[in-house]
Formats: sequence, C-alpha cells, structure tokens
Amino acid sequence: MEKNYEISELLDFYGAVLTEKQREVIEQYYNDDLSLSEIADNFGITRQGVRDAIKRGEASMLELEAQMGVAKRYRTVQNALTQLAGLAQNIRVTNETNYSYSKEIAGYAAQMQTILTELDKG
Repeated sequence: MEKNYEISELLDFYGAVLTEKQREVIEQYYNDDLSLSEIADNFGITRQGVRDAIKRGEASMLELEAQMGVAKRYRTVQNALTQLAGLAQNIRVTNETNYSYSKEIAGYAAQMQTILTELDKG
C-alpha cells in the first residue's frame, strides 16, 4: 500500500469526523510510520482490518476535502501570507535605501509585518 502523505495533512483538518479507531490507525500509519502488521498487533486485528480502516478513513477525509476544501484554502492563505510578508520586507528595505526616506511608508510596512506575524501565530 503506497502512502499518500496528503492524508496526514487532512487528518489535522478532518480527523475529528473519523471514528476513534480510524483516527488512531491512520495516525499510526502516516504520522508514526508504523507498518500494517505493527498496527494490527497494536489493535489486535488483522492487517486487512487495518487496511480497511485506513481506506475508509482516507475516503471520508478526501470526500470532505473535495466538498469543503478547508486544507486547500489553508494552504492558499499560508502562501499568500508568505508572499505578503516578503512584499512588506521589500517595501521596508526599498524605503530605507531610497534617497527620500519616508517615516509614513516605514510605519505602514511595520504595521503590515506586525499583522502578518499575528496571523501566523494563529
């Protein structure tokens, strides 16, 4: 069984909708990197039972992501925040190296960076 590491990310967003057993099996498989046999031993079930639990959980999370797109939106926002932080830094540097320094521009760039830092803290 080939691992789709997107599932590990989806587990952060949609893990709460899975059964406790599905969530724990998927966590052990993706996050703890345990084999099907090791997980089967941990739960006292067969390898096929582990595989079935993983597949059902994956299907549930992939369906939710297709309908809601929370993980995709999160990645988009994170990328935008990174770009904005770079632009704010560029504004600050450009303002400091220009012939006519502007305290107003410096203040705006600092405010942008503060806001971005707060957003990143979440």
